[in-house]
Amino acid sequence: MSISTSGDRFAAFRHRSYALFFSSRFLAAFAIQIVSVSVGWQMYEVTRNTLYLGLIGLVQFLPALLLILVTGSVADRYNRRVIVSACMVLAAISAAALLGLTLAGAFEPLPVFIILVLFGIERAFMGPAVQSLAPNLVPEKDLANAIAWNSSSWQMASIIGPVAGGLLYGLGASVAYSVALAMFVIGALLVSIIPKPAQRTSSKATSWTEILAGFSFISREKVVLGAISLDLFAVLLGGAVALMPVFATDVLALGPLGLGLLRSAPGVGAIIVAIWLAFRPIQHNAGIAMFVGVALFGLGTAVFGLSQTPWISIAALAVMGASDMISVYVRETLIALWTPDEVRGRVNAVNSVFIGASNELGEFRAGTMAHVIGAVPAVVIGGFGTLAVAVIWSLGFPQLRKIDSLQAPDRTER
Repeated sequence: MSISTSGDRFAAFRHRSYALFFSSRFLAAFAIQIVSVSVGWQMYEVTRNTLYLGLIGLVQFLPALLLILVTGSVADRYNRRVIVSACMVLAAISAAALLGLTLAGAFEPLPVFIILVLFGIERAFMGPAVQSLAPNLVPEKDLANAIAWNSSSWQMASIIGPVAGGLLYGLGASVAYSVALAMFVIGALLVSIIPKPAQRTSSKATSWTEILAGFSFISREKVVLGAISLDLFAVLLGGAVALMPVFATDVLALGPLGLGLLRSAPGVGAIIVAIWLAFRPIQHNAGIAMFVGVALFGLGTAVFGLSQTPWISIAALAVMGASDMISVYVRETLIALWTPDEVRGRVNAVNSVFIGASNELGEFRAGTMAHVIGAVPAVVIGGFGTLAVAVIWSLGFPQLRKIDSLQAPDRTER
């Protein structure tokens, strides 16, 4: 069945549970952006060391990797709504700890990294649960619309959050962490009042076969494998977020507000495309659109790395966000539609690790390369590497490239 059959541009919001979910996810994403901007700027301000900026990403990724065999199974066996709410509470505790360090004048790498590990644990359980919860809140005919608005929620937070984070940090790091703390608490409350949704759970006894079901499904389903791994290597190479404090300070001579503008620029491009996709979903050549989006992301990364002019850098980042939104939309829709609900948590656990590897390990890659060869070469080389990935994957996964419309596969013929 086609994913766009309802024809209602706001179809997902006709369902109260989804509206609560959307609001909660937006607040959590907004808070994450504020914390991310504040921690990155504060860490660079304290240490002046790009390696620490890379380690910020690494310590948040490791829990997702180490817990991958647990998080997906938890999302498939237990109430996803409760899991999401509990994760937001843990995020609130982590934000409170950062606030405490700041107020005590004890913001140092080691205690901050310990707190970020807690953030990583929260995100490790949050990712599979939140990605698996949305399909339980709307009927399949409204799923593409929900996915588009889900992406819009994150991207709207990515636009407003970094700017707000920069402004709040200008008032004081404690102000920024306090606002993030409040948003996490409200988000947890909103999720907690969502009525328990229908959810298929596995009745089989826990075994290694059950635990590894997500890996098994992805390895068999070449379309899903290609989509997930494409994002992994593209963003792993093309990620430049960790180095934005360096560009804002040393390359473009901008302050905290300028850093907020740089961090929000990809969100501006992404939200424009996300809204467009919510109103005009991709009907044909979806696979090609995803590969084109990845290639443009790489090109935008290279231009950003080479630019020494603020408006060109901001424009390049906006192009990166817009093109990334295309690939994210296609990838997330394919994963949601091609994955049976009873293994969705475990598949999304693997997907979350891949996303974490691309984002957090991408930040670590950028930080360590910048420490060795400088920030500008690290970003430019990564951008051209992403272009190469788009070409290689388009040749290596022809099934993915040939996908025309975004629709659920007919499993009776497979």
